[in-house]
Amino acid sequence: MAEENQEATLEMKPRGKPPHFVLIHGMSLGSWCWYKIKCLIEVSGYTVTCIDLKSSGIDPSSADSLTSFDQYNQPLIDFLSSLPEQEQVVLVGHSAGGLSVTSSIQRFPKKICLAVYIAATMLKLGFQTDEDLKDGVPDLSEHGDVYELGFGLGPENPPTSALIKPEFRRKLLYNMSPQQECALAALMMRPAPILALTTAKMEEEKGQEEEEQVPRVYIKTLHDRVMKPEQQEAMMKRWPPSQAYEIDSDHSPFFSNPFVLCGLLIKAAVSVGSI
Repeated sequence: MAEENQEATLEMKPRGKPPHFVLIHGMSLGSWCWYKIKCLIEVSGYTVTCIDLKSSGIDPSSADSLTSFDQYNQPLIDFLSSLPEQEQVVLVGHSAGGLSVTSSIQRFPKKICLAVYIAATMLKLGFQTDEDLKDGVPDLSEHGDVYELGFGLGPENPPTSALIKPEFRRKLLYNMSPQQECALAALMMRPAPILALTTAKMEEEKGQEEEEQVPRVYIKTLHDRVMKPEQQEAMMKRWPPSQAYEIDSDHSPFFSNPFVLCGLLIKAAVSVGSI
């Protein structure tokens, strides 16, 4: 297992132009969940941008109004489109944020020097098959009725939003995280646009050769009760990353093990020559 301690994290200094880390949250979270990682990476001398996807964080949209993945992902599309032609970023996605990472390396391969998936959905073409859904969607059915569902298209249609009920969050999302992080999440979590996420599909395009040249790193969370380790392994087996690391963490390593996570992110950037 690859690990980095606090001292190693803070001693790694950039050579040449510092890389730009762009951090993408998972469902129901927002840019706020990266506050520890943003601080640690910036103290180490690098640039960090945290994106709020649609209906997340401080974005005013309602999750029930979003019916397509591109709608949900639009803030990231806008950000990458606005980058200068020669600028590249290290794109990092957590959980469902992996869908945004995969979509972006397909659409903007020249603007991404490294893609990092943290306990994330890593499917080459999104949700195309039953196997994709089995590997890439958390199955929490063993815990009972865990979601509060929204039906923006009417009760006769599939749900458009979902939010894990408060009584399940500590057990499933933050089982190794400090209590104060659970309190923060309780204040900040919002319904996720589940219809937009579960219908995310990417098409093979002419630029696929460039997409495949974007190195990918997977960080596997060993004590994850949401994106279970066997699901993470299955996705890595189907679409092998350039590098894989493990971290002693629940589903939320930015809360439960931030120093090690920060060290792994910087180490991953070093390993592909981004630093």
